[in-house]
Amino acid sequence: MVRCQSNSINKHMPTYTFRNKKTDEQWTDLMSISEMEEYLEKNKKKIGLVPAAPLIVGSVGQLDSKTDSGWKDMLGRVAEAHPESALADRYGTKDHKTLKIKDTIKKHRKRAKGKI
Repeated sequence: MVRCQSNSINKHMPTYTFRNKKTDEQWTDLMSISEMEEYLEKNKKKIGLVPAAPLIVGSVGQLDSKTDSGWKDMLGRVAEAHPESALADRYGTKDHKTLKIKDTIKKHRKRAKGKI
């Protein structure tokens, strides 16, 4: 059973999962750390806190934003060597002529699929 107190004031508070020691019923509540400690102190014989892994964010954004420029240059060289790969779409040269050629190739492949 999950019961959760939620209102606009509590939306940034941590959630804690509690367990009734007799019935093994579990529920989740939003409350501050001090409220949780007080709640457990009052009900320590009946209620326990279910251990949970901490929610730690390691990085924000895409992998590209964290990579070295030398690595991006290497990916660009690989993309130039393999112009039809997904890597080329992402890291290859993007001049007007190359883009028009790719669009024309895609258009003709699409037409050829419909005829086969």
